[in-house]
Amino acid sequence: MTDLIFGPLEEIVRNPRVTDVAVTCDGKVWADQGEGMCEYSARIPFRSPQVVRDYAVQLCAQLGRRLDDAQPIADASSEEGVRIHAVIAPLVPQGASISIRLPDRMFSPLSALGAKGLFPLAWLPLMRGFVANHATVLITGGTGAGKTTLLKALLGECGPTERVITVEEVRELGALPLTNRVSLATRESNVEGSGAIGLPDLVKATLRMRPDRVVLGECRGEEIADLLRAYNSGHHGGMTTLHADSVARVPSRLISLGLLAGLAPQAMTMLSHDAFDVVIHVERTANGRHIAQIGRLVDRHGDLDGQPLCIWDGVSPPKLDAGWEAFVERWSVASDAGTDGGRTDASTSTATAEGRRTHDTNSSRGTADTAEPTPTAGMMSVALPPRPTPQRTRARHAAPAKSYGDTHEAAGATAATVAMARHERKHEWKGASPCLPPRPYSSH
Repeated sequence: MTDLIFGPLEEIVRNPRVTDVAVTCDGKVWADQGEGMCEYSARIPFRSPQVVRDYAVQLCAQLGRRLDDAQPIADASSEEGVRIHAVIAPLVPQGASISIRLPDRMFSPLSALGAKGLFPLAWLPLMRGFVANHATVLITGGTGAGKTTLLKALLGECGPTERVITVEEVRELGALPLTNRVSLATRESNVEGSGAIGLPDLVKATLRMRPDRVVLGECRGEEIADLLRAYNSGHHGGMTTLHADSVARVPSRLISLGLLAGLAPQAMTMLSHDAFDVVIHVERTANGRHIAQIGRLVDRHGDLDGQPLCIWDGVSPPKLDAGWEAFVERWSVASDAGTDGGRTDASTSTATAEGRRTHDTNSSRGTADTAEPTPTAGMMSVALPPRPTPQRTRARHAAPAKSYGDTHEAAGATAATVAMARHERKHEWKGASPCLPPRPYSSH
C-alpha cells in the first residue's frame, strides 16, 4: 500500500478493511473497519506518553513534516493517500495524539453496497441510472459516512470507453475499474514558497483533457467556482462530495463556499441549480452507514433550496415526497440495462440524458412537483411537509433610505435649505458623465 513504516501499528494498518487508526495520549490504539471505532492491541504496546510522542515525531518525519515544541501540530499525507495528523504536548495533556486516515483499498460495486444495506436493492436501477443518464451528482455527509465509498461505486458504473478525470487533494479514489482514467492531485509549495498547484488549477486543467466526466474528490473551498463553470459548460455526468448535514443544508454550504471564491449568492443559486441534478446524503448511525436522503436543488424565485424527495433511516420503509415517482421515472434504467453489471457507454446515453435534464430544469424551477404520492416497489409513500420559502433579505427588498431633501423637509427645515436640497437631488450625479460633478447651488 505504502512505503511508510508504521512499526507497532503495522498489522492494524495493513488490514484492508481498516480506514482509520487513532492513538490516544495514554497509548491506547483505536481502529475503524467501517463499523465504528474499536480498541485494538498494538504488536508492541506504547508503554509511556514519551514513547507515543517519539513515535509521532518519527512518523511525521517520514513524510517530511516537522513535529516539535516549535510546531506542535503536523498534518501530512503520502502520494498513496495516507493522511497523518499529530498533536503533541502541551496542546494535549501528555505525549501525543495521532490520527491516521487510510485510503479505501477495496472497491465495492453498487450491487454489493446495496446488499450491505447502504441503500434498498430496489434503488439499484435508480443509482445505475444516475450514471447511465449522465446526471451530475453531489454526495453529501459527515466524516466517515461513506461519501468516498459511494462515489467509487458510482464511478465503477461508468462505461469502459469513458474518459474520467479525477481531481483530489489527497489520492483516495484508488482501485477503480476504469481503463481511461487520469488522476490529478495537488502539490504543496516548496521551501521557497513557490510551485504550489491547488485544486482550482487542476479543475481548470481538466477542461483541456477531453473529459467525459470531471470528478472532484471533495469540494471544500474556492475550487467550487471553477467546478460549477465546468459543469455548466456542457460537462455533464460529473460527481463530487461535500460536507453537509442534510439535503436542506446543502444550499447554505454551497453559498458559503461561493463567497470564498468571490461569487455572490445569486450567482451561486443559478450556477448550483443548473449544475447538480441529484443530491445524495449519506449518514453513519447506529443502524450503520446508509443513504439517508435523496433530493435535488430547487430555484425558488432566486433562492436556492434543498428539496429531499426521499428520507430513509436504514430500517423502516422510506418516506417519499410527492415528486419521488417522477424523479425515479426520469433517472432510472431497466434492471437489466447495459452489460457488465449495468455499465453503459457514454455514447448510448447522452441524448437521453440531455432530454431528461431539460425536463428536470423546467420542473424544478419555482415550486416543487404537486403530484400525489404513489407507492413504489413496496415502499411506504408519505408526503413530506412542504418546506417554507426562505425569507428574502436582499437589498432590493429593503425600504429606500430617505434623501437629504426629504429628511430636512420632515424636520421642518427652512425654505432655503429645502430648496437647496431639492436642487441637489434634481441634479444628482447619475454617472452618465464621469467628468461633470453636480452643479453648485446658487440662490441668485
